[in-house]
Amino acid sequence: MAMVKKSITVTDQQDSWIKTQIEMGHYGNESEVVRELIRERQMRELESSREIEAIRAKLIQAEANGFTDQSPAEILQEIRNGLGRDAI
Repeated sequence: MAMVKKSITVTDQQDSWIKTQIEMGHYGNESEVVRELIRERQMRELESSREIEAIRAKLIQAEANGFTDQSPAEILQEIRNGLGRDAI
């Protein structure tokens, strides 16, 4: 992939953190740190977009189905089962 050279400005605290990451061997240079942070942000935005679309689809489905006879506890359990965890 072609690389484009950029110049960025960071605070002293951010510069110190970047240098520490390199000294600890997590990255080979400053560019690797910045590229990794950008990749992580891109993934987070993609995941958020997918979550929003899933919620939107569920809302449309719920509106089309109307009311339910389920109790709030049953609805909550259904959501937990759908998420595959008991985090709620």
